[in-house]
Amino acid sequence: QVQLVESGGGLVQAGESLRLDCAASGSIFSINTMGWYRQAPGKQRELVAVITSDGRTNYADSVKGRFTISRHNAANTVYLQMNSLKPEDTAIYYCKADLRLSHYSDSVFRYWGQGTQVTVSS
Repeated sequence: QVQLVESGGGLVQAGESLRLDCAASGSIFSINTMGWYRQAPGKQRELVAVITSDGRTNYADSVKGRFTISRHNAANTVYLQMNSLKPEDTAIYYCKADLRLSHYSDSVFRYWGQGTQVTVSS
C-alpha cells in the first residue's frame, strides 16, 4: 500500500546543484522521520540526511554545509537540496520513511524508495 517515489537525479558537473524529491503515498497514519541514504559502487549504504516530524535534522559530515534536507508534512514529501556537488557524491540515492500505519498501533515500519542515480563528473 505504501510507496515512496524519488525524482530529481541526473548527471551534473562538479560544483553544480541538484534537488531530490520524494513523495510518500498510501495508507499512512503518520511519518516519524524521513531521510536520504546513498550507496556508491562497492560501498555500504550510508545515511546522508534525516529530518524528524518536528523539523530536527542530522547530516553526514561529508555533506554538512552543502546539502539541506526539508519536508512538507501535509504532502508527505521530503526534499534534498544538493549544492557544490563533488564526484564523491556519485551514488544511488534512496528515500527512507519511518512511519506508522495505524492509530491503534505504535509499531513503526521502514519503507524505501526505488532509488535515483546521481552522477557528478569532474
